Amino acid sequence: MNLLLLREDDMIGPARALIRGRQLEHLRGIRNASVGDSLAVGRINGPMGEARILTLGTEEAELGIEWTGEQPPALPLTLVLALPRPKMLRRIIQSSVAMGVKKLVLINSYKVEKSYWQTPWLEEDALNEQITLGLEQAMDTAWPEITQHRLFKPFVEDELDALAGDSRRVIAHPGTDKRCPMGIREPVTLCIGPEGGFIPYEVELIRAQGFEAVHIGPRILRTETAIPALLGRLFDTTL
Repeated sequence: MNLLLLREDDMIGPARALIRGRQLEHLRGIRNASVGDSLAVGRINGPMGEARILTLGTEEAELGIEWTGEQPPALPLTLVLALPRPKMLRRIIQSSVAMGVKKLVLINSYKVEKSYWQTPWLEEDALNEQITLGLEQAMDTAWPEITQHRLFKPFVEDELDALAGDSRRVIAHPGTDKRCPMGIREPVTLCIGPEGGFIPYEVELIRAQGFEAVHIGPRILRTETAIPALLGRLFDTTL
């Protein structure tokens, strides 16, 4: 935990907070903190700063905070992602959030098994936990938006164009002729399929919405590997 992320109900004043639960366990067990120690804190969708531990008990700790700065800039990116396998979903959300993704759209695809949509990791509390871990890792406070669309064709035909707006439209697809662009300085909407890519029908449906198909080399990567590779190439400030 590089940043202790505070929610509204943690605040007991403009510059005072009480923490409990996982965050308190982290202070006491992992950091072996003591009264008087300082640590980096941030308020969800608000500023970051430095906190000093005023009291430290077994049930709660009180912090005094000096707000000093704002969160790092977000990536100008909307990430449209075919729902990955549940065991990968947590890692993908954490890493995407840590890299600055603020709009993540999970969609269906022919290769996405129906059972994936039944995973408890898609429930709000589970998603919030992974978002929190990603923000803490990256020292960020801007809460991202995650939406879910379980019908592929209606989403692509009825919603994708409006979602992409004036952004540059890119679909990552193995086997295409064009290499992924580098160092983009404009908003991007990026579509990434399941492992092995979208089926041809899905690619053509997305391309019909103005998306250019690109690749990052001849190798077929796992989704959790492809995402940081693509973001690092598209935005040279990411990694």
